[in-house]
Amino acid sequence: MPDRYHINTVPTPGRFRRVGKFGGMDWREDCSRCTNCVKPRCCFDVYKNESVHNRDPITAIQPLYECKACFSCVQGCTKGLLSLSINPEFLDMGDEYWKPDIILNTWNQADTGKIPVSGAGYRGPFHGPGFDSIWTDMSEIVRPTRDGIHGREYISTSVDIGSKPMRLSFAPDGKLLTVPSQLMELQIPAVLDIPAWTVRQFELAQARAMAAKELQSVAMMFAREAAKLPPGLLPWAAPIFGSEDVRSGQGLLDTIGETAQLLDCPDVLESAALIREVKPQAVLSVRLRLMPDTVDRILQLSGRGIKVFHLCADQHGCEHTKTGIPGRHIKDVLREIHGRLVNEGFRDEVTLIISGGIAMAEHMAKAIICGADLVAVDTALLVALGCRVCRKANSAYADCAAAQTPISLECPLRIGSVDSDYAAHRMTNLMGAWQNQLIEVLGAMGIREVRRLRGEMGRAIFMEEIEKEAFGDLLRISEKQAGA
Repeated sequence: MPDRYHINTVPTPGRFRRVGKFGGMDWREDCSRCTNCVKPRCCFDVYKNESVHNRDPITAIQPLYECKACFSCVQGCTKGLLSLSINPEFLDMGDEYWKPDIILNTWNQADTGKIPVSGAGYRGPFHGPGFDSIWTDMSEIVRPTRDGIHGREYISTSVDIGSKPMRLSFAPDGKLLTVPSQLMELQIPAVLDIPAWTVRQFELAQARAMAAKELQSVAMMFAREAAKLPPGLLPWAAPIFGSEDVRSGQGLLDTIGETAQLLDCPDVLESAALIREVKPQAVLSVRLRLMPDTVDRILQLSGRGIKVFHLCADQHGCEHTKTGIPGRHIKDVLREIHGRLVNEGFRDEVTLIISGGIAMAEHMAKAIICGADLVAVDTALLVALGCRVCRKANSAYADCAAAQTPISLECPLRIGSVDSDYAAHRMTNLMGAWQNQLIEVLGAMGIREVRRLRGEMGRAIFMEEIEKEAFGDLLRISEKQAGA
């Protein structure tokens, strides 16, 4: 693969003991010590590793749960003494959205930077809520020339951030009258966002900037964190300013490179004007909480010169509501916002960044299909470092989400204490695996660049729509009968 669309990954094993999914049950009392025992022939050396781990005769036996559930040992044991079970600690990770399988796959991708192999067989229902209700078009999957991973041709994953004029105007003498675009090109349709809950360690912010430099992307961080970065990392940081930070003085504004972000507030336009006086070429974005009326705020600000918006959903990918009850999923909200901007006639002038609930590579592709230009990755970066998305963190996040107050929790794994180089490698590996999966999706759809994927809702099937098309008449008949 040419360097332009290639991410260099380095295998980086996790520093924590892996919580595996499967473990073996071994009834050794009836073992006849067969000469052809299946344990030494394990393809993954599970039994060998567990024997080494439990070599101390004083301590109790502790399973490592490294089993891959190939069932070769269960089927090969002549006396039927072996069976498999699911690790209860594995089932206790995450929640109903950040499921244990998602967390484990994220760890594996951060380890190697490779696409996870799920294997064959039926793994459950083929649809579900949220992004799981979308099927993407794979009509070109049989054409090998579309396979960009193996370097047969380019499949572009780069996107632009900034305002883009809908048309060009020229004077009679040929001079360009349209204000030139201020665009920032990223090599992947993703930026590295601040964590969903506050992890007060500068090392993590620095790690995001280091990973962004390798990924040719940007890392979101608060302006006071960006001020501590080495000068070589500042171009890859997107400092986040509140109105007080903008008015506090010149020091923080010097951290702005190509882009910066403003927290939405009543005087956000005044803050944007102050930043443009100091950094006229910087691409400015406004960070908005995704709510039912967010599209009206986008229309209001876009008419006043703001063209880049970062829409922040909750950790499960739903819009915030005033009642505290989760609203619609971002796939539905994005389709509404994208359609509204298209109808208003200036969709191409606006850049939409979406964050919250982006847990897998397929979520990145599906969010772009629904109308986003790119995504911001937050919780998945913490998971790459070993986070298990504790229920304690989830409950605290939910309690403070409506008030948008910072959350400070004591992490049992002390994620904030990780080394910056180690964290940057893990983040880079994860995003490298995600980019390869995005290229696979684009190749299977016959699309040569990710920019063309934005808003291509005709290239996907939405469960709600297909069910309405298939069963709509039956529902109407049943409603009439119930009314009669």
